[in-house]
Amino acid sequence: LNVSIAFFFLVVGMCQVLRWLSKRLLSPRVYGCLARELAGSLQLCTSCLELRMLMEMGPWGGGFGLDMVLTLLFLLFAVHGASFDGASANPTVSVQEFLLLESSLAATAAKLLAQGVGTGTGWAVTKLFWSWELTQFHFIQSLISSECSSSIHTSLPHAALVEGTCSFLFHLVLLKSRQSHPICRVPALAATITFLTYTAGSFTGAFFNPALATATTFHCTGNSFWDYIQVYWLGPLAGMFAALLLYQGNIPRLFQKNLLYSQKSKYKIPKVKVTVHEEGDEPKRKRKGGKSNSEPRA
Repeated sequence: LNVSIAFFFLVVGMCQVLRWLSKRLLSPRVYGCLARELAGSLQLCTSCLELRMLMEMGPWGGGFGLDMVLTLLFLLFAVHGASFDGASANPTVSVQEFLLLESSLAATAAKLLAQGVGTGTGWAVTKLFWSWELTQFHFIQSLISSECSSSIHTSLPHAALVEGTCSFLFHLVLLKSRQSHPICRVPALAATITFLTYTAGSFTGAFFNPALATATTFHCTGNSFWDYIQVYWLGPLAGMFAALLLYQGNIPRLFQKNLLYSQKSKYKIPKVKVTVHEEGDEPKRKRKGGKSNSEPRA
């Protein structure tokens, strides 16, 4: 366990240095679209792969149970949220920003590319770390990593529904906490991810992150490539779309009309009081500096 914790600290420190150098050497636009997402995806993928190994082998080999793994998961995602510097490291979040008109098509494509490269690099770095066989866990994991089995342990429709539901709940919390202070937002997201992993992990692994799932389980046997696409890409994207529609009432990139909620005007129209005059009661009008138009009666 101590070796894995040291690996977590090493990865976070390495990615922090990468972010710091990229921010100094690259333009803000290139840093935001490429370097920041690459570093965040690399950090997320390596940490999750190592934690996944502890989750599978810890109960029988290390004497620690699921409570220890979930505590590490919460702490890791709290650290990730505090150190990502605005990166999402999640394709569904990048697509959500595109649908909210917060990111252009080119910037979104660049983020998706950077996330793919980052998760691929994270998978390669983690496999290299396992090959050093620093512990018995890593020795066993190095032997079985090339012959992994699918993380889908239920029917295909149910698996897609599980991933979609996890993505739906995650994005609702994300949308609700976007304007919150990081001190509140980071623990809330970390707690949400920990809860969803605990609840749905036995069915699909509870990735609800297409890039992370692609690097972690797409090469495993047990399901076809199209099965993985349906569960780990279409499911989370559908969940994100549903969460955005429920929260916003519309999809700004596709249509402006609010389909779910009626929009009230910000300005109140003042009420006009109507005075009813009785017949024969005429107001007296006087011209400025002149006489009345009416003549005295005889």
